[in-house]
Amino acid sequence: MHFTWSTFALQTVNFAILVWLLHRFLYRPVLSLIDARRAEIEKQYSVAHEVEAAAKAARDAAEAEHADIVAERSATLRQAAGEADAAAAARRAQAEREVSALLDSARKTLATEREQALVEARRSALDLGAEIAGRLLAEMPMRLRAEAWLVRIDEHLSGVTPIERQALAGELSNGDRLTVVTASDLPAEAAAAWRERLQHTLGDHLTIDFIVDSSLVAGTELHFPNTILRFSWKSTLAAMRAEIAADAHAR
Repeated sequence: MHFTWSTFALQTVNFAILVWLLHRFLYRPVLSLIDARRAEIEKQYSVAHEVEAAAKAARDAAEAEHADIVAERSATLRQAAGEADAAAAARRAQAEREVSALLDSARKTLATEREQALVEARRSALDLGAEIAGRLLAEMPMRLRAEAWLVRIDEHLSGVTPIERQALAGELSNGDRLTVVTASDLPAEAAAAWRERLQHTLGDHLTIDFIVDSSLVAGTELHFPNTILRFSWKSTLAAMRAEIAADAHAR
């Protein structure tokens, strides 16, 4: 693969644009959503405090009533005081239970919605990033993209053990064909280079068919009779979505 400063600069600019788009159209809206939800919870906290204040006022009123009863009739003081204290304690206990339940519910709701928002944000970021990266990648010459993926295939095949490489070659020893699936059409020059490199690695007898599957988004897959080697964004994105789903389930 030939390295050029213009290609490196182009990739750097594309990456900077991607980061800027993610920050502007995903990160800020998610923060706004979380801030709005926080404001709603704070409002619920305020209502809870008002309930507590009302309960306190009711308790004070009951105590004032008790004081009046004491002043009016000493004979009924003990009975009225007991009833008033019991009523005030019951109201206070009920109010405290209601406030505690409300606060606990609000905390749990906020935590759950925060987790859901984070999961959805990760999913949206993944989808948006894949879409933006795909569009940016489409602006690169197909020759450069094809060469980059071919280098990745070479690195993978060079990294496997001789036994694994022989096993792959053995799948094609009986005249079976290797199918190279790409996200878009390879130029004739690139296809010829791929055929030459793969034959050099897996055997001169190798017969190769090239087909296009746009669902790969970018990259390629090598379909042997019994094995598939995946080097596409489709498989990478699927693995990342599975990881997000597993994290959400674990939480």
